[in-house]
Amino acid sequence: QVRLVESGGGSVQAGGSLRLSCAASRYGRCTDDMSWYRQAPGKQRELVSGGVSDGSTTYAESVKGRFTISTDNAKNKVYLQMNSLKPEDTAMYYCKAVPLGPMCRAFEVDSWGQGTQVTVSS
Repeated sequence: QVRLVESGGGSVQAGGSLRLSCAASRYGRCTDDMSWYRQAPGKQRELVSGGVSDGSTTYAESVKGRFTISTDNAKNKVYLQMNSLKPEDTAMYYCKAVPLGPMCRAFEVDSWGQGTQVTVSS
């Protein structure tokens, strides 16, 4: 299984930047596809960015051109650089790990971090 710990959230004014980090520690030989989600109060959790493991990186339309996902495989970390932040980006941001490969998918479940709060004021 994977233990995920997010950090880097905070309060910023509109137009500012934040860099979120997600540190992953796992047992076993599986590897994971990492992604970022967010959930605003009263709204469903939504995908912000994912697909970084195979190069098919995707972004939510609302963050394209402003957010960038990246990984440091040596440190088992995934990052989300968020620029030009808007008040509507205010949410709890979560890191998610999905085991890769049919064998890993058969025996392991997806993992979530505890989240890090991002608040953007106008």
